[in-house]
Amino acid sequence: MKWFILFGLIAAAILLVSQMARAGELPKVGEAAPDFNLLDQEGKPHQLKDFAGKWLVLYFYPKDDTPGCTQEACAFRDDLSKLTKLGAQVVGVSVDDGASHAEFAKKYHLPFPLLADKSAEVTARYGALMNLAVLKYAKRYTFLIDPQGKVAKVYQKVETSKHSTEIIEDLKQLSTKGS
Repeated sequence: MKWFILFGLIAAAILLVSQMARAGELPKVGEAAPDFNLLDQEGKPHQLKDFAGKWLVLYFYPKDDTPGCTQEACAFRDDLSKLTKLGAQVVGVSVDDGASHAEFAKKYHLPFPLLADKSAEVTARYGALMNLAVLKYAKRYTFLIDPQGKVAKVYQKVETSKHSTEIIEDLKQLSTKGS
């Protein structure tokens, strides 16, 4: 009987954690990208419509100034001119606040917006939220959004050292298809 109760408690705990950790559904390729209205590290508001007519690399990341997040952000920084030549803009999103983003951007000379999603609503709309009750963070997902505001590609398995290069190659292919 004790084993049965213990098994039931463990099963209930696993179910509870999996329910809390579940994010919203990922937007699918071809669908309109979920809208957002968030402030960047300088307090400037950004909305999806601000990027109309351009490709948007919207990347979600767990935490400012951590090894993987720093590597990913610095790779985007270093490749920004290549991305810009392909008609793309880069925007990072995490659930950190604007002050944390400002320090991170200043420390690594990041020339693109880092949006503060303190409520985690936008992160959840993109299916990138990991919610463990008291701990919320963004999963490392990237969405390549086309100039019409539709999701062109979703990256759920991101290798931070190669991700920027992967996006550049995909942008070249997608831009060629659209021509």
